[in-house]
Amino acid sequence: MTLSPLALIDLDAVPAWALVLASYLLGAIPFGLILSQAFKGVDPRTVGSGNIGATNTIRAAGRTVGLTSFALDVFKGAAVVVLLRDGAQEYLGPYCFGAAVVGHCYPVYLGFIGGKGVATMVGGILAIDPMMLVYGVGAWLLVLLTTRFVGLASLAMVAAFAVGSGIRHGFDQSATLVQFGLLLMIVWRHRGNLRRILEGSEPRAFEPKPADFHEAPNE
Repeated sequence: MTLSPLALIDLDAVPAWALVLASYLLGAIPFGLILSQAFKGVDPRTVGSGNIGATNTIRAAGRTVGLTSFALDVFKGAAVVVLLRDGAQEYLGPYCFGAAVVGHCYPVYLGFIGGKGVATMVGGILAIDPMMLVYGVGAWLLVLLTTRFVGLASLAMVAAFAVGSGIRHGFDQSATLVQFGLLLMIVWRHRGNLRRILEGSEPRAFEPKPADFHEAPNE
C-alpha cells in the first residue's frame, strides 16, 4: 500500500484515470501567476511575452518570485512520479508525469493557455532517472552556447531526454514513449520561436529584446 505524504490516501486504491486526472490538475496550477499576483500585484500575462512560465515571471515579478515559481513547476512534474514509487500503480508514473506537463501547457484554470512545459518536464525527468539530466543539460548548453537561442536550447534538452530515455531504458518503454509524445507537444508550444528563428527575428540570449518584440502567450 502506498500512502501519499500529503494526505493519508491509499494511492493503490485510487482508479488509474483519477490519478492521471489529478496529475493534470496539479500540473495546471499556474504558480507563476499566483505568486506574481500575491507578492507583486502583477499579472505576467500582461508583461513581456504574456507567458506564465518562469522566464516571463522573472521579467514581470522579479528573480525571487520567478525562481520560486520555477521550483514549484519542477515539483509538479516530480511529485506525481515520487508519490507512485514502489506502489502497485508505479507503472502509471510516466503517464501521470505526462499529464502534469500537459496541464502546465494547457491549464483548464486559465482557458488552456499556459507555459511551455520545460520546467515541469525537468521535474519528471529528475524523478524518473536523474542521470538523464546529463543528456539534457549537455544538449542545452551545447545549443545555447553555439546559437544563443534559449528556445532552441530548450527543445534540444527535451529531445535529449527522450533519446536518453530510449538509450537507457529502451525505446519501447512507456517512459520513453511518453517523452517522445511530450517532445512533439513542446515543439508545437515553441512554434513561434522556431518561426522567428527562420525569419531571423528571434532575440538571442544575453541581448536585449527589441522594443517592438511580441510573442503570443500560447505559442
